[in-house]
Amino acid sequence: MHGRGRNEASKPEETAAKALELRSLQSQFMSNHHQKIYTQEAIQLSAKLLGINPEAYTAWNYRKLALVSRINDDSDPSLVNSIIDEELGVVKKALDRNPKSYEAWFVVELTETSEEDELQYTDMINDICFSIYSAWHYRSVLVSSLVAKKADGFMPKETIRRELDYVHNAIFTDEEKQSGWFYYLWLLDQTLKMETPLRFSSWPSDGSIITTFCSESGSFPLILYFDQAVSGVNSSTVTIDSELQGHEDLVWEPVSDNKNSQVDSCVWVAHLKFDSGEPCFSRKEYKVKVSLGGIVSSMGSNLSAPYEFVFTLHIHDTVEESSQQSIVSWTDGFDNWDDAQSKDLISRIALNADEGFEWRKKAIKIEIDHLRNLPDSKFGKLILARLLMADETMIPDDAVKGVHYREILHLYNDLIALDSWHAQYYKDEHSVALLHKVTSSTKSMSRHLFRYRKMNNIVCLRLNNLTLSRIAAVEKLLFVQMLDLSYNELHSAEGLEAMQLLCCLNLSHNRIRSFSALDSLRHLKQLRVLNVSHNHIGREHPVDTTRYLCSSPLSNSGEVGREVPCKYWDAYLVLRDLMKLKQLDIRGNDLIFAGEEFSSFVRQVVPNLVWLDGHKLAN
Repeated sequence: MHGRGRNEASKPEETAAKALELRSLQSQFMSNHHQKIYTQEAIQLSAKLLGINPEAYTAWNYRKLALVSRINDDSDPSLVNSIIDEELGVVKKALDRNPKSYEAWFVVELTETSEEDELQYTDMINDICFSIYSAWHYRSVLVSSLVAKKADGFMPKETIRRELDYVHNAIFTDEEKQSGWFYYLWLLDQTLKMETPLRFSSWPSDGSIITTFCSESGSFPLILYFDQAVSGVNSSTVTIDSELQGHEDLVWEPVSDNKNSQVDSCVWVAHLKFDSGEPCFSRKEYKVKVSLGGIVSSMGSNLSAPYEFVFTLHIHDTVEESSQQSIVSWTDGFDNWDDAQSKDLISRIALNADEGFEWRKKAIKIEIDHLRNLPDSKFGKLILARLLMADETMIPDDAVKGVHYREILHLYNDLIALDSWHAQYYKDEHSVALLHKVTSSTKSMSRHLFRYRKMNNIVCLRLNNLTLSRIAAVEKLLFVQMLDLSYNELHSAEGLEAMQLLCCLNLSHNRIRSFSALDSLRHLKQLRVLNVSHNHIGREHPVDTTRYLCSSPLSNSGEVGREVPCKYWDAYLVLRDLMKLKQLDIRGNDLIFAGEEFSSFVRQVVPNLVWLDGHKLAN
């Protein structure tokens, strides 16, 4: 494998003898290990075992413990050198037997050889055979360390370019060898992420004019979406300046199962409160300024500079209750969205893009040109598609975005045909690219935007019939209140949790197999309408109750007045948090979600429900 010839098969009697010898060695070795015996005889026994099996991780660990027990600060230098030479001899024999042994490679630190010299050694190994995964992996460890330490000649820009040129020899000599491609992927990841500032989008965004209505809650949501998970979003790192009362005690919560403010999350939400003592009979206008600073991601990235955005908030009188009681239709009541509205909307959802690091853009463009000249290769096509996507994210001007999407989608279609074994992965990536294409410009977005006049002209985005199998680009969709994803190939609602304004959602005619695949919807506290009809929920996919820590569902809690049947447990975990839900459609799924028993269960879990499967429930 990877350039190494196979040894001829041993005779059965020889194999049996070797197996007996190995079992005997392992038995003696484990006895020494457990009793912490580090005599010369015991150490030699471990060397013999490693000579037979270089991947015996426990034996390497034993030798490390033995070495520590034999060396201390007062040890004679000549003795230390002798012991280290002995260890290196064992390592050499192990690598001679199997140069791909990860366990043997990481003992080289005992030599106190400089990382620069070790990097040159991996050059030699790769020149002999560039399909040794261990050598490429060790190279990535060395390069990461040298760049982090800012060693002489290892600044990010120069190092990435040099390493990209180096790995070209491997991937262009034989594009079917995977080891070089994995190192190439790692380098591209470093190109995109190394020293990259944290980016975010928000709702409302800078310059936007938002209309809201007085409500019983007397609050207004603020949403921050970061491109990396962050913690520590609080009143110290995010400050509010507004005429509205009560913003001094604003509490930011992560959209996560863990509500601790120190948890890492990409999405954070706070609710700006109105002055409850002031009547809402007339239109009111408020300016709100939000300032961010001091936020750091789990990967160590931060905002390139303190950032602020300002929006205008119009507050109107309370929505009439009658409009909320009528059934919501997904087939009529929609008005087209004009281009002027779309342009204003697109401008408000732009990310806080990084304008620097031109070398990244240049590096990506060079690699794109190289891969376009590569003969047909599934690795080449996949990485070219990723490079083109990366190049799109680096384009700050909205007017020129979208130049690569046609090529990206074509590449993924080729890959689906070329490599059927990984077809679902390529379909998911195709969906990601398609959604980024749809949201990339005013023109493409406006084709899918509507106003739903039966609910105060809320914003509706229709992404139905696009063969989507995965949800993406949600950072550009924070403004959406009504979303139609029907007639696609979605298996999960993952990603929708970021769309905190969603009040109406259509997931009908997809490939959702269980309520657990809808788990992210628990975080959509404004959701009033949910359509999951004509999926595969419950069909030959029994509920996996073993994934929950509780032994029996609510036997003593009294939350719903009685114990939840096991077959409805997944449904309960989603529906119990949707306290504003008024319309639910689950027709066309498994029969366990039909009939009076399920209807009774839903009414207890969601007490405000008015419509179930198209029928109005009795009070």
